[in-house]
Amino acid sequence: MYSGFLIVIIPLVLGYLVELKQAKHIHWINVCTNKMIYVILFLMGISLSHLDNFSQNIQNIGLYSFTVLSCVSIANLMALWGLDKRLTKTIAGEGESLSKWHLILESLQLICVIAAGFILGLFVSSELIEIDAISEGALVLLLLFIGCQLRNSGMQLREILLNTWGIKIAVVMILSSWVGGLAAALLLEIPLTNGLALASGFGWYSLSGILITDGLSPVFGGAAFIIDLGRELVAILIIPSLIRLYPSTAIGYAGATAMDFTLPMIQKSGGNGYVPLAIVSGFILSLSSPLFISVFLAL
Repeated sequence: MYSGFLIVIIPLVLGYLVELKQAKHIHWINVCTNKMIYVILFLMGISLSHLDNFSQNIQNIGLYSFTVLSCVSIANLMALWGLDKRLTKTIAGEGESLSKWHLILESLQLICVIAAGFILGLFVSSELIEIDAISEGALVLLLLFIGCQLRNSGMQLREILLNTWGIKIAVVMILSSWVGGLAAALLLEIPLTNGLALASGFGWYSLSGILITDGLSPVFGGAAFIIDLGRELVAILIIPSLIRLYPSTAIGYAGATAMDFTLPMIQKSGGNGYVPLAIVSGFILSLSSPLFISVFLAL
């Protein structure tokens, strides 16, 4: 029952214990992590191609994705807007414009990787390749790299604990995501734990889809990928217009990507003053996502 939980936790912790001193080693880890994401998403595409009753499963993926993303987004935006109203904080700074379409195209590249794996899988029999064993091994390696990345991100525990605004954003994001996930599970008539797992990606589509595919099925994994990719695409569109008036909403909705992928958008649109806030909330959500997904999958 808890084997999936251990597969996530052990390599993540082992990776986190590795402290790198030289910049070239950190760069190497970052490059390897990026490459492994593409490899595993490619394997996810192969898994999808081997599903029985494919047309029905594609409909289920679409239904799960739309319902969970809608429920979670509504819950997130309402809760984060309430946090903004209560805190009424702003940070002085000059924002700049940044091309949203460039970031969107980078996100959509990952869909092409899954599509390529799917096409290859149509021509390769499931009996010729142990896709589950290969995917699990690749996942363990990816989690080792991610743990190492988090340890060497430059974010110290003291910096996180002192940034109470960033902590509040992360906590509101987590709790409101779970509310949305529970509502979606009730609407879809799926186990509540599945709804909570789907809602716990916090925008980290490159990891949530992989973990949930391994723990549940390619159908739920595909839905998780689309849910969190959809969150990122929406975040890219709303950050420039919301960051100045509703910073908690803009940064919080970006989820785990606030510390990496959407950070340039936050910095350019809001100014450098929002960067520490985005990094703290993004770091907490990045660390929480694989832990909570694995817990809910183990229940």
